[in-house]
Amino acid sequence: MTATAVDAALRGKGKVGDPFSSPWRRRLPLLPALLFAIAITQLPFLVSIYYSFTNLKDRTQSLIPEPTKFVGIDNYKAIFNDPFFRQAMWTSVKMTVLAVVLSLVFGTLFAILLDRKFVGQGLVRTLLITPFLLMPVVAALIWKQQMFSSLFGILDKVLSFLGLNSVAWISDHPLASIVTVLVWQWTPFMMLIMLAGLQSQPSDIIEAAGVDGATPFGIFRQLTLPHLRRYLELGALLGAIYIVQAFDAIDVMTGGGPGSTNIPYFVYQESIGGGFRYGSASAYAIVVVVFSIIIATFSLRVLSGLLKDEERA
Repeated sequence: MTATAVDAALRGKGKVGDPFSSPWRRRLPLLPALLFAIAITQLPFLVSIYYSFTNLKDRTQSLIPEPTKFVGIDNYKAIFNDPFFRQAMWTSVKMTVLAVVLSLVFGTLFAILLDRKFVGQGLVRTLLITPFLLMPVVAALIWKQQMFSSLFGILDKVLSFLGLNSVAWISDHPLASIVTVLVWQWTPFMMLIMLAGLQSQPSDIIEAAGVDGATPFGIFRQLTLPHLRRYLELGALLGAIYIVQAFDAIDVMTGGGPGSTNIPYFVYQESIGGGFRYGSASAYAIVVVVFSIIIATFSLRVLSGLLKDEERA
């Protein structure tokens, strides 16, 4: 068989990158969607990178507009010398860690309760899931007006009934107030993940441990908790990715007041929130994206390694 015949045979089988081969025909319908996704996600990101190397500002906010010019890496140098940015980063860390850990703890406890059969189990499960279905703005408004309000909030009424002084929760404890709302909204998400883990646990092993005389706490500590490890790691990873981007609760409840401004809200304040410093805000956003990618990649690799080790065991 000649080389031309062999090449034609391979092309007929779709092995030499024939644009009309079966694999390519399956991919071509996805090409417009791929190009559209690239256009609406990557092009703005590239523009933000360009802006981060300039001193771009809103010219309508000053009497003498400053011309936009290339400033190199000056915006990036100023990031780690900015005490407000460091404070926002520390607030983001505290807010994310507290919300994720507390959501996991309460979600696991609720999942253990729902894993048992009782009358009205379906109704209780639906009610517990409801907070996660609310929009973040609505959840923040509910807690701000109906729970934390010093005039007619439920918490204030409870304190008055107990003979205690009223507490201005949002102004005196802004971080704790926001974390409470995040925990209230994300606990159902963690509960669903933990409930899936509990229901995937082999029942025969639990029954055998009970027959051997193991206590319920011993079964949970030695069997259930190790089984739930991968689900706990998955919930922590997903929760951290989403909670670190919290914006709605901060904007509605505190408006970015002292002790409650995280990195996303800080970038908002630098740009359209009043600062109108688009160049420096773009630099802040790029740094946050880079750090988020690094943390997410590291977390995914650690999680993947743990899952592989458990599967081997």
